[in-house]
Amino acid sequence: MIKGKVIGFELNSQEPEKAVSFYSNVFGWEVMEPNWGYHDVTTDGPINGGISKGPHDFPHGTRIQIQVENLDQAIEDAKAEGAVVVREKMDFERFYLAYLIDPVGVGIGLVEYKETGVSAD
Repeated sequence: MIKGKVIGFELNSQEPEKAVSFYSNVFGWEVMEPNWGYHDVTTDGPINGGISKGPHDFPHGTRIQIQVENLDQAIEDAKAEGAVVVREKMDFERFYLAYLIDPVGVGIGLVEYKETGVSAD
């Protein structure tokens, strides 16, 4: 079993600018200018996230991001438990990311940082 910890969230919608306005004005979240259409969000709590325009396979909703030590193994374990991979492992500068749907239909992101000892903290 791969241990994982929740390190973030993603809020997806077809109108991300409305979401940016809502969360910054109602909750005081600091929302950055978009990078590749993704707005980094800083909350007043221990978990931060982002707001973006949802893709065709996840047009709106919230996904948690879970950090794992071995993304490939976590994907295999998740599939064995009934999860479906909706975005295969993607390679970013500092991390790998994949999107899955768990057996009850909840979307999640799995993140593996490339440098050992690195975390979202």
